[in-house]
Amino acid sequence: MILRFDDLFVPDGDEARRWAQDELANPRYADATPTWFDLVARDVGRFLADLFSSQNGANVGPWALIVVSVIIVVALIAALLIWGRPRSSRAVRRARADLLGASDDRTAAQLRSEAERSARDGDWNMATVLRYRALARGLLERDLIAPAPGATAQAIAREASTVFADEADAMRRAAVLFDDVRYLGHPATAQSYRDLADTDDRLRTRRPEAVPA
Repeated sequence: MILRFDDLFVPDGDEARRWAQDELANPRYADATPTWFDLVARDVGRFLADLFSSQNGANVGPWALIVVSVIIVVALIAALLIWGRPRSSRAVRRARADLLGASDDRTAAQLRSEAERSARDGDWNMATVLRYRALARGLLERDLIAPAPGATAQAIAREASTVFADEADAMRRAAVLFDDVRYLGHPATAQSYRDLADTDDRLRTRRPEAVPA
């Protein structure tokens, strides 16, 4: 098909401005806005870099640089203790807390440990739920998936399958197992849990670029 320039729609100034305003009104831009602490930490870093540059270092005595450095370090430590470390965005924190319909901010390693503890106790249902959460959390921690808030096990499986195409069947079975146990009350078994754990173990050791095309 030949695209003619006279077929293109070129907005005028007012229309282009309105499009830009509509796009910037998207909540994802507000979620990614740095906090005041992020900005202060960035400015302090720039100040230190300028202070210890060769040009400024020659104009300031070594003891003065040491004193200033100590003061800044103490102030940063106090700020971290009071307000916590800088955050990348509120959206990241929400995604971390909301996992498969539950508020859970445990890491993938912590969830795996809890799943194995439940498995040793013979609680295969709890072990299954925790292990699938660990699988999903691990993919999130590696930035391999970015599910929407409230994403289901099936949605996570589909998104993971776009990264690890040869694991699509295993991910589908894992998601079905999670739904069966979590929502339908079907009992898990030692074998079904082991299959899920094996899938999790494979995924956490693989890199996307190592997946066959």
